[in-house]
Parts: sequence; C-alpha cells; structure tokens
Amino acid sequence: MTVTGRAFALTAAGIVPVLLWPVPGAVVVWAGVVLIVCLVDAALAASPRRVALARRSPGSVRLGEPTRSELTVTNLSRRRLRALVRDAWPPSTTGGLTPRAGLGSAAGASLAVEVTQARHHVDLRGGDATRLVTPLVPTRRGDRHAGRVTVRSYGPLRVAARQASLDVPARLRVLPEFSSRRHLPSRLARLREMDGRSALKVRGEGTEFDSLREYVVGDDVRSIDWRASARRSDVVVRTWRPERDRRVLLVLDTGRTSATRIGTGPSGADAPRLDASIEAALLLAALADRAGDRVQLLAFDRAVSARVAGVSGPRLLPELAEALAGVQPHLLETDWPGIVGQVRAHVSQRALVVLLTTLDPAAVETGLLTVVDQLVSTHQVVVASVADADTTTQRDSAAQVYDVAAAARAGLERAAVAAVLRRHGAEVVEALPDALPPALADTYLALKAAGKL
Repeated sequence: MTVTGRAFALTAAGIVPVLLWPVPGAVVVWAGVVLIVCLVDAALAASPRRVALARRSPGSVRLGEPTRSELTVTNLSRRRLRALVRDAWPPSTTGGLTPRAGLGSAAGASLAVEVTQARHHVDLRGGDATRLVTPLVPTRRGDRHAGRVTVRSYGPLRVAARQASLDVPARLRVLPEFSSRRHLPSRLARLREMDGRSALKVRGEGTEFDSLREYVVGDDVRSIDWRASARRSDVVVRTWRPERDRRVLLVLDTGRTSATRIGTGPSGADAPRLDASIEAALLLAALADRAGDRVQLLAFDRAVSARVAGVSGPRLLPELAEALAGVQPHLLETDWPGIVGQVRAHVSQRALVVLLTTLDPAAVETGLLTVVDQLVSTHQVVVASVADADTTTQRDSAAQVYDVAAAARAGLERAAVAAVLRRHGAEVVEALPDALPPALADTYLALKAAGKL
C-alpha cells in the first residue's frame, strides 16, 4: 500500500479537533481513523495486476531522431481504474524532452489521460482500454531496453494506492546518426567530374573488358574473339582497360582511445571519438560505393566487434548502420598485429585501407608504428583521426596558461607523429569531429584522381 499527499493532509487536519477537545488518547484515535480510511481506500482501488499491458515501439531509429513508444493499457477488473502509469525507458532514450499528451481509446472507452514526462494519469472503467504515447529522442547508439511499467492504482478518495511493477519487454535499436550525409552530394558531383579523367598507375593493357574492334596488323592474335568474328564475318579483337573498381577496407579502432570524449553529440554532451569515426566511415563508404569500389568494414580492438563484407548498392548503408549500432569502445589496448592479420585475411589484393584511430603519441608509438610498414608495403594506407576541439585561449590565470601550453604541446606532438607516419608512406587526415568526414572523403577523391588506388 502507498499513501498519497491527501493522507498526510488528513493527518494534519486532525490537529484542529485535538487542540479543541484535548481528550486523552485523541491523537491515537485520530491516527486510527486515518489508518482505517487509508486501508478502506486501498481496498476499494482496482488491482494493479488486473491490468493488461502491451508495448509497441519502432524496431530501429537513427540517433537524435524523434520517435515514440505506445503503451496499451486495458482494465481487466470490474472496478474503476484510477491510476498513475509510468512507462519507464532509459534516460538516453528520452532526450530530456517533455512528452506530448498523446492519448487514444480502444473499444470507444471514455477516459482522461494526462502525460507528465513518462507518467500518465488514466481513468478507466472496467473493460476499457487506452493507448499512452511516450515520445522518445535517443541520444546514444545501441540497443535500449525498456524498463518495467509501474501501475499505481488509487482508491476513490485518492488517499492510498496499490502499486505493482510489471514486465513488458521492448527494445529500441539506435542507429548511427549519419549527419555527414549532407556532404555526399557535393562529393558525388566531384566524382562525376573525375570520371574518365583519373590517372591510372597500372602496367599492361588491363584486365577489364572494354569493347570489340576490327583487327589491325600488329594486334596480338590471342585477343581475337573468334565467336564475334564468326558472327560478323570479319576478324575482331577484344580491347581491355585497367580495372577501375578497387577495394576499400575501413578499420575502426574500438580500443580505449576511442572512448575519449570530444566534440558535441546530439544531446549536447560530449560524444566519444568512436562516434565521429563512424560518421567518417559511413560517408566514405557511401562515396566509395557510388564510385563502384567494393567496400568492407571491420571494427576491432582485440576481437572483431562488427564486420560487413560482400554488400553493395542500396543495401550497403543499412547493413553498415545495423552493424555499427551496437559497437562500443572497450577500455583495453588495441591489438595492432591482430589488425594486420585481419586485413590480410579479408583483403588479398591491393586495397585502400583506412585506419580510423588516434594520433595520440603514446598509443601510436607502441601500436600503429610497429605495424604500419607491413600494411604500406601492400596497400594504400590512410590514417584518419579526430582532433580534440580545445578552444582554451584565455590566459587570465596561471591555470589557463598551463592549459593553453598543454594544448599547444599536444598539437605539436600529434603533428610530429603524423609526419612520421607520412615518412612511412601513409596518408594522414586529422580534423575536428564535424570536419573529419568531408576531409576523409576529399582525401579519397584525391587519391583516386592521382591513380594511387
């Protein structure tokens, strides 16, 4: 049994008769009266367990995109249900917004519903039902599981109530936001301008069939297409062109450095480095797929967290979003020799290998630098890193001066690490969270135009 504010008000109201008629034991008598009223009111309340609950929520939604959860409440008892229903969801799904008052009725029931945050006041006769709507605005990726539904059923006087928490399973999968999609049209326009004008550093005539033409003296007889020659009653040869479709392998470092909070997320709070890396990976994957390249993705620290391969066209981005939805940083050191092994296992030919990691000197010197030569010897390697947006410029106090100096020193150290990686043959891209996706896409287009892919 749960008492309400009315029970305390009723108790406080007993001060007046006690003071007017100071009879011995008056306080005990009044307390007994209040207790009996509470017990009777709770007994007359509808049972909270005689309520049928059904949740309906979308299977998936993008980060920061508004959606809603619908909870159907049916009063199975004969008594009138006056209740407060709490539709519990994790705080990362509500976005700190005040839900709108959404209500509906099943079987044409007369009802009254008022929504205050995730709490709904309902008033149902026996057998009636209502639909309660709770708006959701997710601020974190991954699977978000709904909590229990708590029903607090009040008596006719609303002095006391009966309460029960019931399990109503529901799951909401929050996909990456992909806000960098706005940069895709401009990059696709540049890609179309490059078509047919890209430099191609290959030897020989190529391996991709281009067209048929008439045989001329000096042509290799092995290029003669005998079937086409028989149909045309003339000797024709096949012409070849260098293969244009390349392999692009995106490797997301999900080790401890990917958990660093930088930039600003949809909720206004700092977002982890991994989220910005995911945005860059999605934009580059969409661009490379439109260019006809074969895209693969691998999320790895000491084990594979996600992998997408063998998908192209309209199915690529949904597959990537679904695979990356549940990828989270792990507080352990990345196994860089293991990443090299994964690259060799999944890509046998020369490819563009994009490593979305950090340029933190300590992490790079003990990790990436030890294996970068193994990758550069076979593949075109691009190292993409998110820069920390440190806007500290004031020097009004000694602490602020130290902060500015530390930020400047960190920037110099990252620049030195980037220079070392470039000497080893890797391309390096470092930018702020919002600028990294277009910068990485521009690097891809530059490499493609230079014939380095």
